[in-house]
Order: sequence, then structure tokens, then C-alpha cells
Amino acid sequence: DLSSGINAEYGDVKEYFQSEIIVPLCTEIETDLRLSTHSHLQLDDRNPLKYGMKNISTLLETPPIRFFDSFIDIKKDVTHYLDSTFYNLTTVALHDWRSYAVMRNLAHQKYGLEMIEAHLPSQTIEQGIDVLEIMRNIHIFVSRFSYNLNNQLFVEQSSNNKHLNTINIRHIANSIRTHGTGIMNTTINFTFQYLRKKFFVFSQFLYDDHIYSRLVKDARFFKEHKEELDQCYPYDKADKFNRGIRKLGLTPDGLSFLDQFRILITHIGNAMGYIRMIRSGGIHACANAIRFVPDLDDIVNLEELAKEEELPQDTVQAAAILDSVLENLTKNFAEGTAYFKMLVDVFTTSMRSPKNQHLKNFYMIIPPLTLNYVEQMMNGKEKINKKNKLGAAFTDDGFSMGIAYILKLLDQYSAFDSLHWFQSVNSKFNNEEKAVKESRRGASDVKLDQTNTLTMKRLDEYRQEFELLYYSLSSARIFFRTDVEDIPVEVEQTPLGGNATPAASSNAGPA
Repeated sequence: DLSSGINAEYGDVKEYFQSEIIVPLCTEIETDLRLSTHSHLQLDDRNPLKYGMKNISTLLETPPIRFFDSFIDIKKDVTHYLDSTFYNLTTVALHDWRSYAVMRNLAHQKYGLEMIEAHLPSQTIEQGIDVLEIMRNIHIFVSRFSYNLNNQLFVEQSSNNKHLNTINIRHIANSIRTHGTGIMNTTINFTFQYLRKKFFVFSQFLYDDHIYSRLVKDARFFKEHKEELDQCYPYDKADKFNRGIRKLGLTPDGLSFLDQFRILITHIGNAMGYIRMIRSGGIHACANAIRFVPDLDDIVNLEELAKEEELPQDTVQAAAILDSVLENLTKNFAEGTAYFKMLVDVFTTSMRSPKNQHLKNFYMIIPPLTLNYVEQMMNGKEKINKKNKLGAAFTDDGFSMGIAYILKLLDQYSAFDSLHWFQSVNSKFNNEEKAVKESRRGASDVKLDQTNTLTMKRLDEYRQEFELLYYSLSSARIFFRTDVEDIPVEVEQTPLGGNATPAASSNAGPA
């Protein structure tokens, strides 16, 4: 009939108008905006004097065309197309938000298009792995990344690609700027849940009869022979524990129970290192946000000034909101949050309760753990220069962080210090070096001399690894010392040779 014929004709004409005019026009404008925005790149010559220039703005100035019972608005259709395209592409790559913002402004200036802001969270090219992703997969993150204490850096342990991912403070600050500071407290809650599960496994390991009996036996031995041993826990005893525990069984990957326990402590330390990075990233983000405030110590109250000038109520409300934002930023920047103290306080009561008496000898397992750790680090550094880099590593300070954190929870700093473990290690290496030097004096055999040279080189490498461990452990302990009374002021001998240096003597809160 007539109406169906008219509808079909209407549909055909409108479809033809869309495909032949609207779509090419949208594509032409989008291309022009992209080329103008990226004019700093090496593009084809766009000199209008050579190749001419299409004046497509005339089409956009055309008023809406009435077509049967509807209107065709060319300008509105082009604006809708660009809005949808820019929004969808920004959601795919949030770090390109600035380019699309420039293109929106250019569309307004060049073509008079009134475009809508995307209001999507913005990212940067150096965004790195997002905090939300790490938070949701904290158990995977702490097992796949190694922590560097001095540089506040996480390095991926292995990858199928030709590069390794790293995470530093700038990446965390960018994520906090994208999602807001509220994500920091959520991250702490996720980490707390993760640590609670790990401490259950930690308790089960030390509750095992084989482990518990060995620790009790070693603690009794050291207590009874303390004077004979010159207050130093013997190196041979720790080495015997480290090797003897392999007889209890190995995993398919060749890991002993002590290896698995070391990895567990490293994961706990990595989680604490991540918390430290979150706090540093938060302060970094606040510093970037508040850098335009002239004087943080003298911030005027804009709400009161607006009321004095009798400005409109909307302006007064806007000034009050700005005052609250500035106050919040100033408070976060000046104070920060003692996340370490929170995570110490929340576990301290349960870890020191009478029902967890089996944890009281934890400090006795640290010497064999350090031997296990040093062996693992030596193997990891040797693999860096090999073709098969599986297991290669140059840093793993999560172990030091984990040891320091657990010692604080169990209040065993003094008990561990009473072992004088690193002094014992120093004495062991000094004696071995002395023996090698003596054998060199009376030896004329070339092969024996080569063997002695390799032995000295190996001893130097072990000494260096123990020295690095000592300093990283000492640094990690500072993070959990919140009271001046916890920090003894005394002169100690450096662990592996060197001059006497004073121990920490100033109030150091969590970093």
C-alpha cells in the first residue's frame, strides 16, 4: 500500500544520506582532528597551497533538514559519532585520555562542535600495573615479583617476554591519582586478609613435631653452652639444620621444607614492602596534587572570604568544597598513615597469646634460614649471565622485611640479637680465610693454588651476600621501631669485618 511504500522510500533515502554524506563527513573530520593533534609526528605533507583544502565546515553549518516527519541534523550526527568514538577508545586505552581531550577542544575551535567530556579516570603512559589489579591478585603478585628495599622497587622474577615488568612509586602514585586515595585503605584490608591466611600456614609449620623438636633442642643447647660459645650461635649448627631438614622430603621442584618456609616469609615481606610503597605513592600523589598551593602553613579559608564579599550561595558552596579538599590533601601530605603500625597491632595479640607457645622459638630458625637464603641468592645471581635464566634474581629483600616484621610481632628482637649470629658468620669466614692463606704459604702445586684462589673468591661472595642481608635486615627493622626504648644505643661490631659503628639511635617511625 501507499504508507508502506513511503516508509520504504524514506528508509532508503535516509540510509543513502547516511552512507554517502554523514559517514564520509565523520571520517574526514576525525582524520583531520587526529592529524592536527599529532602534527609533531612525521606525517605526509598537508600543505593546503599544494594539495588544496576541503571546506567541510559549510555542511556543519547547515540547519536541520526536515525530511518527512523527522529532521536530519548533520552537526548533531557528527558530534554524536565523535563523542562515541572518543569515549570508546579512551576506555580501551586510558593513557590516551589527553590526546582525545585535545581533539575535543580542537573540534570545538575548528568546527564549532559542542562535545561531551568523557569523565573517565585518566592514566599516563607510565601507568604500569594498576593498583586494583595488584590488590585483587595480591597472592599472585607477591609470588611473581621480587622486592628491592633501597629503591622501593618490585621486579618481575621471570617472563615469557624479552623484558621484565617493574613497579615503583611513580606507578603507584599514578594509580592513586586515577582511582583516588580511598583505594589505599581498601588495599590495606586486602593485604590484611592475605597475611591472616599466610600466618596460619606459618603457625602450622612451626607446630610440626620435626621442626618444633629441633628448635627446642637447639635453643636448649645454646642456653647451656652459651659461655663456651662466646655468646655466638655456632655456624655449623645452623648449617647442619639447613642440610638435615632436606632428609624430611623434597617437593617435585626440589624444594625442601625450609625452602618453602623461606618463600612463605618472603611473600609476607613482599606484602609489607607493597604496603610501604602504597604509603609512599600516596604521599607522592598528594604532593603532586598540592604543589600549586603557595604556602601549606598559611592556607586561607575561601568560604569565609566568599561570605565576606557577599558572593552567590553557589560560589560559597564551591569555596567550602575547595577548602575541604585542600584540608584533606594537606593532612595526608603532612601526616601520612602509619600502615605498618596498624598491621603490627592487629596481629600482635594473637601471635603472642599463650596458645601460640610453639612460636616462641622462631628466632632459632633464622640462622639456618639465612644460610638457605644466601645459597638461593648466590644461585640466582649466577644464573643472570647464563642462557637459561629461570630462577635468576639480583634482589629479594622481601625475606628481610618478612623476618623483621615477624620478629616484631613475636617480640623476639632481643632473643635474636642474643644469638650474635652475624658475628658468628664473620668468625667462620675469618677462620676459613686464615686456613686458606696458611695452605697457600707452604704450597707449590699450581692446581692447589688455583683451588685456593677459587675458594677465596667463593668466601668473598658468601661474605658479601651475608653483609647485604645484614644491612637489609637492619634497615627493615627500623620500619617497625616506633618507640625510642626499642632502639638500643650501643656500639656494635659490623657483621662481617670493618670499623665499629653505632646502632640506630634516633626515633624512626614506619617509612
